[in-house]
Amino acid sequence: MVIVDSALKKRQEENNPVRVAMSGAGFMGRGIANQICNSVPGMKLVAIFNRTIEQAKRAYTEAGVENVEYTTEKDQLENNIRQGKFTITDNANIICEADGIDAIIEVTGAIEFSTHLVLRAFEHKKHVILMNAEVDGTIGPILKVYADKAGVIVTNADGDQPGVEMNLYRFVKSLGVKPVLCGNIKGLHDPYRNPTTQEGFAKQWGQNPKMVTSFADGTKISFEQAIVANGTGMTVAKRGMYGTTVPSGTPLKDVFQDLYPLASLLEGNGIVDYVVGADPGPGVFVLGTHDDPKQQHYLNLYKLGTGPLYLFYTPYHLCHFEVPLTVARAVLFHDAALAPIGKPMVSVVAAAKIDLKKGDTLDGLGCYMTYGLCENYETSLEQNLLPIGLAEGCILKKDISKDSVLTFEDVELPAGRLCDKMWEEQVRYFGQGVLTTPSSTVS
Repeated sequence: MVIVDSALKKRQEENNPVRVAMSGAGFMGRGIANQICNSVPGMKLVAIFNRTIEQAKRAYTEAGVENVEYTTEKDQLENNIRQGKFTITDNANIICEADGIDAIIEVTGAIEFSTHLVLRAFEHKKHVILMNAEVDGTIGPILKVYADKAGVIVTNADGDQPGVEMNLYRFVKSLGVKPVLCGNIKGLHDPYRNPTTQEGFAKQWGQNPKMVTSFADGTKISFEQAIVANGTGMTVAKRGMYGTTVPSGTPLKDVFQDLYPLASLLEGNGIVDYVVGADPGPGVFVLGTHDDPKQQHYLNLYKLGTGPLYLFYTPYHLCHFEVPLTVARAVLFHDAALAPIGKPMVSVVAAAKIDLKKGDTLDGLGCYMTYGLCENYETSLEQNLLPIGLAEGCILKKDISKDSVLTFEDVELPAGRLCDKMWEEQVRYFGQGVLTTPSSTVS
């Protein structure tokens, strides 16, 4: 943080701000806009894309920026950037293509749309910061291949729990402690929640009921922990993770030693998981081990206990407040907060929220028909399981009973989607090491 804020201060003093565009202007996007415009010297939000242009304007207005211009033309956007003006647009291509933009923050939560946007941004040498665990947890590893080829950074964000977990993971590892579990703390998990049950809560906070549902039904936690697994090389101990529920407010430090079979943590590269109801929620935690008796003595002295597991935690995550720090890390230091390190380790597969009928068209994330579960990538391939990130719009070929996990054989995929092509390429690339050219895939 000290390095990042000093670097941004220097950019401010040189009148050379990091220039950012944002895709999506919903609840979280408006928070990011307000943060950049009012609390981040050395960074400027030069453009906002949103399909509903009034929402893009609202994001600027709530941030205190009134003088905005609408355009769908790349040349006009570039001219506005040169003149220090702010732009709103409903043409996503121009924020990817325009000169004068260093990075794009992707906040839509969409998968097919985001796939197109991210690849186009890479083509034009833009760094991409994903407030979109859904696309990251579905095709993030192959997107990272394309980012590397373009010489840019793709990263999940600080502030989102996965980014905070990864910061803590790197800190623990830097101490010489071996991380064996990356954990997420949630207040609720009920896989049968839907937009109707969550409508009141969503209205109270001005959020989208589908987004709220994706948290409540476990889909979001699955995506979050999948991308942590893909960024660390960890796996899950079982389908769906342990996901232990403890009495609300139970201090995690009092129960963590009893939550997991020790042997499962010490095998391989460790696991990702979550706990429901523990304090400090909604924070994150890392469990680590140390095999040096001298250091074990010091850890005990510093109140971390006698082991064999040591608990490190961050008691909060501040979402949009920390996103600009990720932008600065990517642009100024070429550092990702959280990105895949290689092949996928964990997939998020689709399970039936209700009994489904042949001929049904599956609805989207956080809706009425499916919820997501973490499964180890190799197992998901062996069983041909359907990623929930590809489920929307699929037509069922057979009846599916409640809580059954769907396979590719169960559905007919929509025609012509880029996200499906990228999923297939991801499987081929990490299985055989063959990558088609970006132009042949994107076109």
